[in-house]
Amino acid sequence: MMQNALKIISGTSNLPLAQRISQYCGVPLTDCEVRRFADGEVKVQINQNIRGSDLFIIQPTNPPAENLFELLIMIDAARRASAKRITAVIPYYGYARQDRKDQPRVPITAKLVANLITVAGADRIITMDLHAAQLQGYFDIPHDHLYASKTFYDFFRDKHLTNLVAVSADVGSIKIARAFAKELKCPLAIIDKRREAVNEAEVMNIIGDVEGKNVIIRDDIVDTAGTIVLGADALKTHGALDIYVCVTHGVLSGPAVERIQNSHISEMVITDTIERGSLHLPSKFTVLSTADVFGEAIRRIWHEESVSKLFD
Repeated sequence: MMQNALKIISGTSNLPLAQRISQYCGVPLTDCEVRRFADGEVKVQINQNIRGSDLFIIQPTNPPAENLFELLIMIDAARRASAKRITAVIPYYGYARQDRKDQPRVPITAKLVANLITVAGADRIITMDLHAAQLQGYFDIPHDHLYASKTFYDFFRDKHLTNLVAVSADVGSIKIARAFAKELKCPLAIIDKRREAVNEAEVMNIIGDVEGKNVIIRDDIVDTAGTIVLGADALKTHGALDIYVCVTHGVLSGPAVERIQNSHISEMVITDTIERGSLHLPSKFTVLSTADVFGEAIRRIWHEESVSKLFD
């Protein structure tokens, strides 16, 4: 076997995305068996030789917690099988919203997860659109932070929309919304909100002019969709025309799908970083693939080329 051969394995969290990434790279997925004992305990076995390989493990860590545990066990199995370099490819980094101690007696779970991945034996991390970019600093190993923005740029350019304004879903999303506005050459507006409790938000004001304009809201994650739907209501109240939403990670918990389908949102555009399994999305939803972004990053890392060129 050629030393430093490219190998890709996948857990069960998002096998369809892993298959698309492997197709982009022109490398078949390495056979990796993930099973459960009768009591639910996770068992992993890599069924092909990976000694001396440059191994990429594709596994988002969205709930349930077994997805994270699968990743940790696969990393450990790869380390014990003598892979030369182990890269954890985490399209959706779960627990990223718990990134600081903002209340008494709460954990910083995002840092805990980073520690677990590092201690398990990962040599490198690849993520996409972290909830807060500074989470990269939680890792003491190389970290490539990718963006879904180009995928969204291409999609909306092909729509040939006019009279556009890009909208940040909240103050925390201003950076990616500003970049979106710059790329599409349109003005920027901001939804000013106040969160009263977890998964609840109250829209307070719209900063910027949206009257008579088509709107694209850019954000990193949609969970229960309460914030996005309230934001769309506020934009409509301020005279917005069609309202498009593009969000990288479609968690879509609880009533999210129904809320979006019954809202003022014209189209909800998400990516495939999270596998929805048997959840059939209705007509307002469009799912774009990030396989080419991850695949190109993997190819460049394997060839020791610049990953930052992806952002040019």
